[in-house]
Amino acid sequence: MHYARIVSNLRLGYDIIHMAEYVTLTTNRKAFHNYFLEEKYEAGIMLLGTEIKSLRSGRVNMGDAYVKPQRGELWLVNAHISAYECSGHTSHEPMRERKLLMHRKEIVLLMSKVKEKGLTLIPVRIYLKNDIAKVELSLGRGKKLYDKRDTVTKRDTERELEREVKYRNFRR
Repeated sequence: MHYARIVSNLRLGYDIIHMAEYVTLTTNRKAFHNYFLEEKYEAGIMLLGTEIKSLRSGRVNMGDAYVKPQRGELWLVNAHISAYECSGHTSHEPMRERKLLMHRKEIVLLMSKVKEKGLTLIPVRIYLKNDIAKVELSLGRGKKLYDKRDTVTKRDTERELEREVKYRNFRR
C-alpha cells in the first residue's frame, strides 16, 4: 500500500513525489455507534518495528479498544495489531497494551474530565501523520439504546432523501 501522489512541476520539468500528510489506517466504527463523541485529542503511540509494519499494511482492529489510565500514563488496551508475516519468531504479541504519548498537562486535564463529568476516553482512529503513527482520542458519553435507534432512523431518512433527490435529478 503506497500513500504517495505525484505532483508535476511544469516550470522545472519534472515530477515530485509527495507523501500524503494524513493517512487513516483504521477507524473505530463501534465508537461512533456506542458514544456521543465530544472533544478530540491527538496522542502518539509507542510501537515496535513489526507493529508499525503491520499497521502500514492495514492489519489492525480497534473494535473493542479502550484507553486505560495507569500511574499517570495512558495505555491503549485491546487494540489488535496482527503479527507481521516476515518477522519470523521475533514477532510481537498482537493484543499487548501500548503506551500512548501525550504531554503531562494534557493527561492530567483528560483524567480530570473523565473523573468529573462521567466521560470516557475512546480511541477513534489510528493514522500516520508525516510517517509517524498517531491515535485520535475522543471524550465520549455513552449512548442509551433509544439514542442508538434515533441515530439509525435519522441516518436512514437522510439516505432516503438523498436517493430521492438523486433520482429526481437523474429523471430530468
